[in-house]
Amino acid sequence: MGRWVGFVAGRYVSRGRKNSPSPVFSVLGIATGVLALTVIIAVMNGFQMGFIESILEISSCHVRIEGLRSSGEADLNDSLRSIPELFSVLPFEEINILLRGKNSSPRGAFVRGVPPDALELDPGLKAKLDIEDGSFNLYDSPSDASGQRNIVLGAELARHISARVGDEINLLSITGGFQDEEAGKVYRVSGIFRSGFYEYDLGWAFINIDDVRELAGEAAFPVLGIKLKNRWQDQRAINRINNIIELASVSDPSIDLSAVSVRSWRDYNRSFFGALRTEKLMMFILVGLIFIVVGLNIFQARRRIVLERREEIGLLRALGASVTAVRLVFVMDGFIIGLAGACVGLVPGLLIAFNIQAFFTFLESVVNFGIGLANFISGSLGANMGSEEFAVFSTQVFYIKEIPSRVIPHEALLIFMFGLFSALLAAWFASGKVSAASPTEVLRYE
Repeated sequence: MGRWVGFVAGRYVSRGRKNSPSPVFSVLGIATGVLALTVIIAVMNGFQMGFIESILEISSCHVRIEGLRSSGEADLNDSLRSIPELFSVLPFEEINILLRGKNSSPRGAFVRGVPPDALELDPGLKAKLDIEDGSFNLYDSPSDASGQRNIVLGAELARHISARVGDEINLLSITGGFQDEEAGKVYRVSGIFRSGFYEYDLGWAFINIDDVRELAGEAAFPVLGIKLKNRWQDQRAINRINNIIELASVSDPSIDLSAVSVRSWRDYNRSFFGALRTEKLMMFILVGLIFIVVGLNIFQARRRIVLERREEIGLLRALGASVTAVRLVFVMDGFIIGLAGACVGLVPGLLIAFNIQAFFTFLESVVNFGIGLANFISGSLGANMGSEEFAVFSTQVFYIKEIPSRVIPHEALLIFMFGLFSALLAAWFASGKVSAASPTEVLRYE
């Protein structure tokens, strides 16, 4: 049965009737949906994963250990690094301060104190911080008798306080007040970073962790930021971290287990990550409506073909074909259309997604060429349209240097299956009329 079913289905797809809708339009409809959904989801993944990675690599870490005050901090860190799931361990402390440049008013900032070798201790942080000017140098200047300290500013923060590399700025902490400028207690801007996340670039700065302890005094709150090789193994890592801290507390009385908190990135970013997941799901559903429209069109087209081929169906039934076999012909027809459309859409969709920057550059060039041509024509006629250059993601609106794109394999496979099964289900429901076609009634009128 399989050979003749496939043969007949192939003939129906390749040779349609003159008045029947061409299967090519069905294939193109599915291909358009698969291509659009692949590119849109890839760009959305690029933006969302960029935000998530910026938060986890710069701010939140994968696991945070708070309130851990130990006299044997070095030994404890070595014990934590022995956990197989761990990628890096970085101690830090944080404080809210006001920054004041020489020619600017004070501006609030969130300062994180880290060891001077923080980028070596945490490669994930190093990968996300793009040092635009200067260097990530938090060492106190040894040649300066005044004991000048270094600070690394976010690019937008540096712009707001009119600070450049080498400039001196004053810090105002809640606990300590302005450092006495005459006594030399100022900070020199040693570097300016850009993370790609506007909130961090506008409100973050890094200084030496010892300076934060001096500024905050007794209010200093130590934190250990832990990065994992796989952030989804956070619960296993937390269990092992708790065991190590409990064992260390037996020999180290400075560790107060009641004050220690070990939290996963899932806990302190739950609302934000949940909002991103909901946004992506809604976009998936909205763009996926393309498949519903295409599926309905395929259903109408296949149902019309079933009605038009009633005599052929009657002939096949008279030759001994079962209702299931004849119905399978039209289902196979839908399968061929769905498979062709999904493949035709997925291949260029992946090519565009992996080369999204070149694609949008080409798109902008085409649109700007059209705008320039329209300006030239209008100018020759004495009118001036004054149109600006078109940009899909203008840097004046979006805080990005380039358009991100991230293809997740299982999502690409899911989109492919959507395209395939939309045609397959449409053909299955449309072929339900086959069971109502009696061979004796059909052939009687032929």
